[in-house]
Amino acid sequence: MTRAIPTPTESPCPREPVADFIHFILGVTMHGHDIKAYEIKFKAFGWKVITVDGHKIDEILKAFKKARENVMPTVILAKTFKGKGISFIENKSGWHGKPLMGENSKRALEELGPMPSIDAKKYVRQPKKTQNHQATKRYNFQRTVYKDKVATRRAFGNALLSLGKVNETVVALDGDVKNSTYTEDFFKAFPKRSFQSYIAEQNMVGMSIGMSAKGYLPFLATFAAFLTRAHDQIRMSAYSFSNIKFAGSHCGVSIGGDGPSQMGLEDLSIFRPIPGCAVLYPCDAYSTEACVESMAKHKGLAYIRTTRPATPLIYGKDEKFPIGGSKVLRKSQSDVATVIGAGLTVHEALKAYDELKDERISVRIIDAYSVEPIDKDNLSKEIEKAGKKVVVVEDHFQNGGLGDAVAQALSGKAEIVHLAVKDLPRSGKPEELLDKYGIDANHIKRAVKELISR
Repeated sequence: MTRAIPTPTESPCPREPVADFIHFILGVTMHGHDIKAYEIKFKAFGWKVITVDGHKIDEILKAFKKARENVMPTVILAKTFKGKGISFIENKSGWHGKPLMGENSKRALEELGPMPSIDAKKYVRQPKKTQNHQATKRYNFQRTVYKDKVATRRAFGNALLSLGKVNETVVALDGDVKNSTYTEDFFKAFPKRSFQSYIAEQNMVGMSIGMSAKGYLPFLATFAAFLTRAHDQIRMSAYSFSNIKFAGSHCGVSIGGDGPSQMGLEDLSIFRPIPGCAVLYPCDAYSTEACVESMAKHKGLAYIRTTRPATPLIYGKDEKFPIGGSKVLRKSQSDVATVIGAGLTVHEALKAYDELKDERISVRIIDAYSVEPIDKDNLSKEIEKAGKKVVVVEDHFQNGGLGDAVAQALSGKAEIVHLAVKDLPRSGKPEELLDKYGIDANHIKRAVKELISR
């Protein structure tokens, strides 16, 4: 196994990683213990290379000292053997993760001998005193004025730029799609607070974890589909108690012609299960900007889901969208069912409302913009007054998204029909795909009729 261990900035040698070449854990790597082969590869990329016996502390210390003197980036290649110093396990497979018990433990300690006498304190260098800049930290920013329909991803970019003007701790990271996520405006305004990660999404999340640990407020943006590449780093950022804000654009089949490789259809199921992670899915420009403010104030992970197509304005400029809330958009005393949507499907639900109204069928429409935490109390109250029949519609795969959140919140309280993308999608026009995968206004209308006829 090869482990690249970045040295912390507090160490005596901030420029060099240590590559520790263990022969195997469960199998031999391509080059095994051929340190020369690894040396050639690092040199090909312009690195200075120092090779050491990874079991000899004096060699390691000399290497660190030499690395500090190098101007170019330096890598230390350390050759080690798993189980070194214990005859019956050294360089042998089958012992990974197994504690030594009884006689094996006693024998191992005898073979290892006493701990070496090393005064480690003399090698610790005190960090230089620095005078930290007192950054402005505000979260209420001037909202953009919109006059026509606009994509929520565009509104996210506007909100991020406005937030950056009043909060100097905000930094932006993008996965080489800043012209589509609209972080490009922030990049232009604040180049020293902007970081292009290209298509290394795992690294982008890792950098965000470090920035959060240093007191910055990272906003990380890419297509929602591409965040799946960094699932492990995302889940581990929660264990690091990171304060990271994720933005996934181009969600669902509604992106149209770009096709399934670009469609974010699993993203809600990545973020929803993480305890303490807020998941927001606004439906128009004003709600998007308000959600950006709410997630910036939220301590911990937060995810905002944005869409590619432009959508009509529903809300006013100054309306609030707290985490854990929902909005009732249509209601009456004669409602026979409730339609719950989020993001793009809110607009389809409103179209279905108008068509059902023409047929004298009255339904309640709820925008569940806070997918996690879901607004359990308000949803329960509203469906109680509307026949206890619910249609949930989302531009996401069937499992792990809004439908599951609503089902958990209303368990035993309502009869629920769930409209979601249930097949592997194909490319097409947005309206064609919404129809094909059963989440447009016509399918909502049909589901309501079938539900109330039972």
